[in-house]
Amino acid sequence: MAKQIEFFYDYLSPFSYLADTQLPAIGRRASAEIIYRPILLGAVMKATGNSGPLPIQGKAGYNVTDFQRWAKRYGVPAQFSPHFPFNTIRVLRAAVAAQRHGRFAEFHSAAFRAIWEHGQDLSKEEALRHLLNDVGIDPALIDGDEIKQQLRVNADEAVGRGAFGAPTFFVGDEMFWGNDRLDFVEEALRRLA
Repeated sequence: MAKQIEFFYDYLSPFSYLADTQLPAIGRRASAEIIYRPILLGAVMKATGNSGPLPIQGKAGYNVTDFQRWAKRYGVPAQFSPHFPFNTIRVLRAAVAAQRHGRFAEFHSAAFRAIWEHGQDLSKEEALRHLLNDVGIDPALIDGDEIKQQLRVNADEAVGRGAFGAPTFFVGDEMFWGNDRLDFVEEALRRLA
């Protein structure tokens, strides 16, 4: 069996963006394929009784600071989205559509950069349509029932395997949560050698 990293993520998650900037290099070093699994973070959190940072005193501000620390450590451009929190359901459906139509690499990278480097609000239909047109995806493709169903399946599978947030990674049956666990992800891949 080929080595794989399953990456469950939501474009809403700044730490998913950070992890995404590091995964290609980890995949190359470990000769592992990255399997991208978009999930609606709100659905995962609801199903597991988890909550976001906003209701917890001090956590929201800390997350912004920590996001900047990690971006500096990774040497990647980053600005915390001025629109946070924002609705990503249509962006995630677009990712599933992009996967099905061979345009995922172009869409995925552009979506994360638009949100976490350029501060765009992709929950606004016009901004999302512009991005889809730029990467060659017909905006009508994201509204199909099979696209919506796949997004639900991804979230249900993540929860069923123990995920409670994003980013979540699986190497085989071993689960890791958070961009700060990428060293453990890479170690797990080395054990598969």
